[in-house]
Amino acid sequence: MNVLDEIGRSQMKPKEQIPQFRVGDTVRVHFRIVEGEKERVQIFEGVVIGRKGGEGPQARFTVRRLSYNEGVERIFPLHSPRVEAVEVVREGRVRRAKLHYLRERSGKAARVRARGRSAGQATGTKTVLKESVSEQPEVEPKSEDSESVETAESGKADENEDAKSK
Repeated sequence: MNVLDEIGRSQMKPKEQIPQFRVGDTVRVHFRIVEGEKERVQIFEGVVIGRKGGEGPQARFTVRRLSYNEGVERIFPLHSPRVEAVEVVREGRVRRAKLHYLRERSGKAARVRARGRSAGQATGTKTVLKESVSEQPEVEPKSEDSESVETAESGKADENEDAKSK
C-alpha cells in the first residue's frame, strides 16, 4: 500500500460520523474558521451540486447558495476536522449526478424538487425531537360490566330518537 493512502486512511472520520446526504439536498455545513487567534463556527447553507471522491479520504462536496443575488459555491472536504457537522435541511429529488446547470438559473427556475419523505426519515439529520410528556391519564381497560352499561345506554338513546321521530 502507498504511504499517502495509509496517511489518508488514518485521517478519515469513522463511518458513524460521516453524514448521509445526496446531490440535490439542501444542507447546513458547520465549518470551523480561524480569525487571528480566535476560532468560531460558521454555517454555510445551500444545495449540494456535486460530490467527488465517494467516501474515500479525498472525498469532497460542493455547496451552492445565493448571497445578495450572487451565486456562491464552496467546496468542503468530507473528512476535514474543520467540518464539524452537516445537517440535512431538505432532501432534494434530482436526476443528475452534478447540478452545474443551476449556475445559469436564478429565482424559481433554480429550485430543486423535494423528495417525498417525512423529516423523521431523513438520514443524517441532526433533528432533535423533544420528549413529549403526555398529561392525559392512562385509560384503564374496560370490564364487561361497563360495556353492558354502555350498550344499554346506547339502546335507550336509540329508543328516544325513535320516539321523537314518531
